[in-house]
Amino acid sequence: MSGYEFLLVDAPAEGVRRITLNRPEKRNAISTPLRTELLDALRSHDNDPDVRVSVIRGAGTCFSAGYDLSSPLMADPPFYSAPGDGQWARQAGDTWFSLWDLAKPVIAQIHGYAIAGATELASACDLVYIAEDALVSYPVVRVASPPDWQYHTVLLGLRHAMELMLTGDAIDGVEAARIGFANRAYPADRLEAEVLAVAVRIAGVPSELTQINKRSVHRAFDIWGARAAIRAGTELQALAAHTEAAARFRANALAAVKAASAKPATGGQEV
Repeated sequence: MSGYEFLLVDAPAEGVRRITLNRPEKRNAISTPLRTELLDALRSHDNDPDVRVSVIRGAGTCFSAGYDLSSPLMADPPFYSAPGDGQWARQAGDTWFSLWDLAKPVIAQIHGYAIAGATELASACDLVYIAEDALVSYPVVRVASPPDWQYHTVLLGLRHAMELMLTGDAIDGVEAARIGFANRAYPADRLEAEVLAVAVRIAGVPSELTQINKRSVHRAFDIWGARAAIRAGTELQALAAHTEAAARFRANALAAVKAASAKPATGGQEV
């Protein structure tokens, strides 16, 4: 339907477009080409009067294993990011803020697992629905703290954010919904139908109203300081880059994240 290399796009219901991250052999790892295609697809939906809501899901066994650390993440990026310390964190921040700034709602549908950068993508969506047995984790805080996009505190609150940031442990879908990362958790075999039902309800509202309603929530979030807090986190990420732990991480980032992911209570491995 779209001609993208790393995405599949279909129309499961009137007014609904569904984007499938389509790198199952790499567990839908987020490379820069995939990220660029995803933003292009979402922007095209914003400008298509036949689309009222988008759904993002993953092909194969999982939503996504996070950023593709085997690829150059700053090669031909979709945004300019000022060079110097923290450049990648600024790039990641601008990427995910752009989902907040879309006119039309975006829903994340998580199955299997979402790790590190994949949780950033999900957290940038307007709604998140997850399989009860799915795992969400940010194991990179064990080897290269802090994350690229500091959503933990603004979405989850002090205590939940602190626990996840200090342990890097995984949580299942039920817990993700309980602490506010996701809206609801469903049995895996019901997830797709439940997400589509929500999308259809949203698509039944005039698009000009959903756009205003989405903006009103995000503007309130901005006034509360969420965007400023996340941007401040990019500076901490830049500072963290000078630690000995970060130097070891850069020497072999892929191996470091795999080792962190293999510790108890985490699920999957970032590619």
